[in-house]
Amino acid sequence: MGEIGKLQFNFLVGEGLKPQHYFLDVGCGSLRGGVHFVEYLETGHYFGVDINQDLLKAGKGELKKNHLLHKNPVLVQMSKFDFASLGQKFDYALAQSVFTHLPLNSILMCIMNMDKVLISGGRFYATFFENPEGKFNLDPVMHSRLDGPSFETYFDNDPYHYDFGIFKWSSEETNLRAESVGEWSHPRGQRMAVFIKS
Repeated sequence: MGEIGKLQFNFLVGEGLKPQHYFLDVGCGSLRGGVHFVEYLETGHYFGVDINQDLLKAGKGELKKNHLLHKNPVLVQMSKFDFASLGQKFDYALAQSVFTHLPLNSILMCIMNMDKVLISGGRFYATFFENPEGKFNLDPVMHSRLDGPSFETYFDNDPYHYDFGIFKWSSEETNLRAESVGEWSHPRGQRMAVFIKS
C-alpha cells in the first residue's frame, strides 16, 4: 500500500484521527494513503478528491484489490478545490504533496475553500518543501532525501518551496490558524503545516 501512504496514515492517527471522524483527502491520487484511511474510518467517512480522473480510476482499482468497496468512500474529480460541493463538513483533512506543486494563488484558493468545510476545531494538514532562508531568498533550495539523490525546489516553479510565514499570512482574516508541525519523517524532507479551525 506504499511507504508514504502508511506514514501519513500513522501520522494522522497520532494527531487524533478517529474512525468516526469525516476525513477529506486532497490530492488523493491512486489512494496509496487512501486505502489505509478507508479501512480505518467508518463507512462513508472517507472523501478523496483529485484533479486527475485516471488516478481516481486507479484508486478504485486499489479499493477493489483491498476489498474495501463496501466502505463506500467518496471519490470526486475536482480542479478548483470546490470542497463545499461535497455537501459534508470535515473533522480532518490532508493535502500530501499538493502544496509542493502549487503556486501561491492556488494554495490560497485551497485554504479559503477549506475554511468553509472544516468543523470548529477541525484540522487541515498540508505538506510543503521549506525555504529555510525565508521569502527574501529567491534562489533554488537543495534538499536531501533518504530514498535517492538530492534535488532542488524553486521560488516560482514546480516543485515549489515556501517559508512557513506564507501560510500564517494566508490564513489571516479567516477562521483558520496556521501552526508549524515541522519534521515528520518524510523521506524527501517535506515539512508539515496544520490549519486549525476556530
